[in-house]
Amino acid sequence: MPFAKVYPLYITKVEKKWRTKSEVDVVIYWLTGYDELWLQRVLDDEVTFEAFFRDAPTMNPLREQITGAICGYRIEEMEDGLMKEIRYLDKLVDEIAKGKSMEKVLKQ
Repeated sequence: MPFAKVYPLYITKVEKKWRTKSEVDVVIYWLTGYDELWLQRVLDDEVTFEAFFRDAPTMNPLREQITGAICGYRIEEMEDGLMKEIRYLDKLVDEIAKGKSMEKVLKQ
């Protein structure tokens, strides 16, 4: 599935809770090492989720501190791989939508 199909859903989710697209982008940059230009290329080229994570410039090692349940699965109990990376991002977006401060969301 192309990342570009899910990205607008992330934006809609946080905007319903009075948060912003730029906050979602910051989380993506933090998690993957992408910047604004590269993220736009990913969206324009309709890169798959697999390629999105595989080709990420620098996956943040602090992502392993992300814990909790998302979609009924405990992140810390998942095997490493694509689904775990997707759930990390889902969890970060969820935390934004729940109103957590960016400092808490980004584990700072």
